[in-house]
Amino acid sequence: MIRRGFQVAARLGHHRAPLGAPGILPRVAPASAFGSSTDSLVSRFCPEKTDLKDYALPNATWCPDMLSLYHEFLEKTKSGGWIKLPSFKSNRDHIQGLKLPSGLVATSDKSDWRIFTRCIQVEGQGYEYVIFFQPSKKKSICLFQPGPYLEGAPGFAHGGSLAAMMDETFSKTAYLAGEGLFTLSLNIRFKNLIPVGSLAVLNVEVEKIEDQKLYMSCITQSRDQQTVYAKSSGVFLQLQLEEESSQ
Repeated sequence: MIRRGFQVAARLGHHRAPLGAPGILPRVAPASAFGSSTDSLVSRFCPEKTDLKDYALPNATWCPDMLSLYHEFLEKTKSGGWIKLPSFKSNRDHIQGLKLPSGLVATSDKSDWRIFTRCIQVEGQGYEYVIFFQPSKKKSICLFQPGPYLEGAPGFAHGGSLAAMMDETFSKTAYLAGEGLFTLSLNIRFKNLIPVGSLAVLNVEVEKIEDQKLYMSCITQSRDQQTVYAKSSGVFLQLQLEEESSQ
């Protein structure tokens, strides 16, 4: 599905809307797409009432730095500036009632879908993370604690685990900031290793939105900002979702 998505994205990337026309991709009907304002996207992404399990909540495996910074940002949500994003086991749960545009739908008889960063079910062993989003500035902070199942060099997180965490934070930010759905490019410069079980803070910002693409940056560092683990940039394609049929 991802390969097909990239192929479609590549074809659509050469399409230009007529001068003065809205930036709507071909075959996507504006009337059937969900509203593109940041407030409406956040409202749909973060339901007030749900029976779904939120995996972005503290548990006994969180290190002291992770736990204390989580509560600091939780306090900031009370003033209305920041929003804690729930994290369900599948992106399908975040966009209930919506679907990918025609031509990007994959069929399967599998029912237990899981987003990659939530595929390890044992607490503390894989990806422990929570994302806070600031709508007014279109930026996010991700608190990431890699577990021992993500080890690369002995005692340190595999670089691929950080790449996946960057992509996940980019994607959530891109969607809420401007309906960014597909990663077109991801460039990473690794600086230092992240010790397993420690906290890494990802600072993600939308630099600009242009030609139906979101250009983003990320700096991953220690809590005290004295150690930079990696710097990255990414480009995401804007693509509106379609309402599912009620039948």
